[in-house]
Amino acid sequence: MKIPTKPRALPMPLWLQGVLELGQAAVISALLVVLPVAAVWFTGGFADRTAESAARLAGQGWLLMHGVPLVLHFPPGVAGAEAVSGLLRVVPLGLILVPLLLAWRAGRRLARASYTDQLWQALLGALVTYAAIGAGIAYVSGTPDASVPLAAGALIPPVAAGIGLITGAYREAGAWSRLVGVDFAAWVGRASQHSRWAGSYAWSVIRSGFIAVLVAAGLSATLLAVAIGLNWAGIAAIYERIDGGIAGATVVTLLQLGLLPNLALWTLSWSTGAGFALGTGSSLTPLASTVGPLPALPILGALPAGTLDYGYAALAIPVLGGLLAGWWFFREGENHFDEWLVLRSSRRWLTATASTLALAGLIGIAAGLFGAAVALLSRASLGLGRFTDLGPDPLALGLWLAVEVAVGALVGHALGPLLEREPRRR
Repeated sequence: MKIPTKPRALPMPLWLQGVLELGQAAVISALLVVLPVAAVWFTGGFADRTAESAARLAGQGWLLMHGVPLVLHFPPGVAGAEAVSGLLRVVPLGLILVPLLLAWRAGRRLARASYTDQLWQALLGALVTYAAIGAGIAYVSGTPDASVPLAAGALIPPVAAGIGLITGAYREAGAWSRLVGVDFAAWVGRASQHSRWAGSYAWSVIRSGFIAVLVAAGLSATLLAVAIGLNWAGIAAIYERIDGGIAGATVVTLLQLGLLPNLALWTLSWSTGAGFALGTGSSLTPLASTVGPLPALPILGALPAGTLDYGYAALAIPVLGGLLAGWWFFREGENHFDEWLVLRSSRRWLTATASTLALAGLIGIAAGLFGAAVALLSRASLGLGRFTDLGPDPLALGLWLAVEVAVGALVGHALGPLLEREPRRR
């Protein structure tokens, strides 16, 4: 007797799986905004807002979490005799990690479900879905006070989602050849020996510059944590003056956690000497601070005030980052430029000096470019008055960081032979 079997279900199309994966990520990231806004509304924190208005505010918060700017509309009398508009722009690096990590997880799942030549279907479906969700939220969350351009709502949220998808898929695939179907190792192998040496040298310089910025940013984050701890009494006093209840304090705390990486990068700019601004005409540097009235954000109670006697000691942070970068290059990189100079001159003191100076300068330039990029990413604007200029100047931070990292890289690479010397055998 033939036993009846259950018919096999049709496999889910890859584009539909991408739709479900990033749709799920959008819903989970939206809860991070909807729940605090709902808590404040239910406790009476939005006395003049209806439930629909609070929902629109949550939609604007979801878009801001992805770095989408809001166009604020100010009525006459608020910013002058006539109605004006301003651009509220900020990329909360702490909050944007949530959709990025959710997309990273989705990218891994999609890579497991796809063949190499089919992955684009899942990624395309996922990104189109996220763009449609962003455009839809931008359309329904507009108010007379704030609006979002549909193009910005559709194009900006998929940036973070796309980064997460691609890195997650690469993490699952283990190699770019499996991800895009191109064997980069074979492509590089077909290049000439001089091209491979130049490429290897340039890649090591880029990684060294990234390490310098990463170390300096980590030390700056530690410095920020120490400043918060030392000024905790002032921060608590600002919380008490806000008096927003449990729900209000929770929302303010989540907002500060979302901006904490931005503030760490501002601290990095401060430690280089370039400083940063908290409004037009203000300046905070290791030597002196000049600020005007500030919004009642508790974490701003950790800002340094007046002249700092030992503020110049913070300049050691980027130099130390450069020192470790130069040491790392000595350990991991291959100084092909030094080898090229040796083939053309027998004066070792000249070739060693020239190659070390060139290496330090290139690492400094790479670090400066990375620093300018993160400074540009961390900047913000509240869209009105003097608070349209918040954060570091990318050009100033890039120049200061390039010089200081170059000095540190010069010392670190010069000390490399001493630090890596093997102990004598007895």
